[in-house]
Amino acid sequence: MPTEYIIVFITAPNEEEAAGIGHALVGERLAACVNIIGPVRSIYRWQGRIEDEQEVLLIVKTKRVLFERLQERVTELHTYSVPEIIALPLVEGNEAYLRWLGQETE
Repeated sequence: MPTEYIIVFITAPNEEEAAGIGHALVGERLAACVNIIGPVRSIYRWQGRIEDEQEVLLIVKTKRVLFERLQERVTELHTYSVPEIIALPLVEGNEAYLRWLGQETE
């Protein structure tokens, strides 16, 4: 069965925390690449109130089989009590890039 790749979205309160998470994920081979985009404006309901905050967005490229470990690691590093960690399937991609992604993750 071919390797299944995913894109994981994670929001963080600031670029410093996002960079720390990104370095840990790549350094521990739980991700091949992490992009940090920001600021993004997030509007959401939390504890009965509507919040409107600036955050940064991490876009993480990895293998589906690593998601559980990645999620555990992000939860350890993240300052939010309920961090956003959601994954989408990577349906198609540059074959050479996907080969590199597979080589750079466990």
